[in-house]
Amino acid sequence: MRAVMCGLLVAFGLTLAAPAMAQDKVAQGAKVYDAQKCGICHAIAGKGNKKFPLDGVGAKLSDADIKEWIVDPKAAAAKHKSEAKPPMKAYPTLPAGDLDALVAYMKSLK
Repeated sequence: MRAVMCGLLVAFGLTLAAPAMAQDKVAQGAKVYDAQKCGICHAIAGKGNKKFPLDGVGAKLSDADIKEWIVDPKAAAAKHKSEAKPPMKAYPTLPAGDLDALVAYMKSLK
């Protein structure tokens, strides 16, 4: 009985930890967004350059599409037939952890 109780507590604890970790990643992504000065060209919730709003992007694009827009915007623009001017700057050297966090933040914008 004790093993079952311990197993339940561990399983329950892990279930609670996953959403907290996801929220941490989203918060880290918001910091990357600010650090990279993405608001110069993009807006979120009316803050930033209103010409290229990102509100709702998480519901429109997959993780892979968002990542492509960040690291290879020229290919992403061709794929999505975007003719936005000026073209988006590429961030191919963004550290993997920062890139994943930024994607998580973008996915949270629904």
